[in-house]
Amino acid sequence: MANKIVPILEALLTSNITRQGIQNLFNQSQETHLELTSKVLISGILCFLSASISSAGGIGGGGLFIPILSIVAGLDLKTASSFSAFMVTGGSIACVLYSMFITSPKHSHKVLIDYDIALLSEPCMLLGVSVGVICNVAFPEWLITIMFAVFLAWCTFKTCKSGVFYWKSESEEALRNEFEKLENGVVRNGNFGGDVIEGDEGIKKPLLGEEKGCELGFPWMKFGLLVIIWFSFFLIYLLRGNRDRKTIIPMEPCGLGHWILSSFQIPLAIIFTVWILRHKHTNPDESKQTGAQAKAGWQSNNSLFPGMAFLAGMLGGVFGIGGGMLISPFLLQVGIPPEVTAATCSFMVFFSSTMSAFQYLLLGMAHIEAALIFSFICFIGSLIGLMVVQRAIEKYGRASLIVFSVSTVMALSTVLLTSFGAMGVWEDYAAGRYMGFKLPC
Repeated sequence: MANKIVPILEALLTSNITRQGIQNLFNQSQETHLELTSKVLISGILCFLSASISSAGGIGGGGLFIPILSIVAGLDLKTASSFSAFMVTGGSIACVLYSMFITSPKHSHKVLIDYDIALLSEPCMLLGVSVGVICNVAFPEWLITIMFAVFLAWCTFKTCKSGVFYWKSESEEALRNEFEKLENGVVRNGNFGGDVIEGDEGIKKPLLGEEKGCELGFPWMKFGLLVIIWFSFFLIYLLRGNRDRKTIIPMEPCGLGHWILSSFQIPLAIIFTVWILRHKHTNPDESKQTGAQAKAGWQSNNSLFPGMAFLAGMLGGVFGIGGGMLISPFLLQVGIPPEVTAATCSFMVFFSSTMSAFQYLLLGMAHIEAALIFSFICFIGSLIGLMVVQRAIEKYGRASLIVFSVSTVMALSTVLLTSFGAMGVWEDYAAGRYMGFKLPC
């Protein structure tokens, strides 16, 4: 086995694309730094606020970062996209680290991140992103803009509807708990012969769970499998090469070898997904050890998650945004609690955003130091946003605040990215450029 791995590693280390990617990392220090202007400062503040809002819903925030960096900071779309990948990574790191220490609202001994959903979703989401990127290259800009506006507007509406549903449910639960207090002789304005009953904080209990000693055992096996999935897809991307047709192994650009190598992602995603499903069926008790369960019977619909993840990843690849903004509404629609949805989406966004960030590094992106600074800003903003929202949930017992934060980010992204795309379509039309379908290569 070792004899087979060593030649592969030598090929990776001695290949042109890898050597050029590493050389580009060192050459960045010799390039001019991004000038610290008032526009850059304003965009940094706006990105900080955007990260604070996005982190509460567990979505990356790329739909806000790219328009801010392009319109306010004046960066070109390619640079803004590379910055966004690092910024989403920084925010997702904060969300994942924070979620590891927060317990489930209904089971205090379980963490919020549902690793089973992440395992079932990640392979198909990465496959969907690859399919979506191909469609993004082939589809005309005007069609992508229309599809984006319609689909994201629909998702925003459904998410707002879910938020209203959760808000009403929480209000009804609070009223029921208040009536129970009155029936047991507990009145806020005075004591009418009744001692404070056990469960004085009943309003919060259904949402936040009992505050007992929590068991935060980390599922290293599941995390390791996710890392293996990540490296498997990353290896295919690395072998296939980049848009400049630079590949590790000699192959004709967009030739038969290119498409055969790209098609390996299909059986790879299927094998991982089927193996995970079979493992869950043969070990049903293992999934109960970590990860909060959404409903008593959601495990019977395990096949829904790979399909939703593929659709979210494909649409994310077509629209050029992260899949977290698209899979979050799907999870809410099937009944996953808002807290679990946010934490699990953040965990999945972490893997997809790091994939994009590493690809940009190998391509030799510009202004790495500035991208890291923006990433740190988003890390701090996400951490503060999570703490504020969690404090509000604990104080008011309103987990629906997470859903409303998701809908807010989606609404802003719909307006900004649709306007941004419409401007690009108008420029192409005014310049007389070709606006039809193109080849995927």
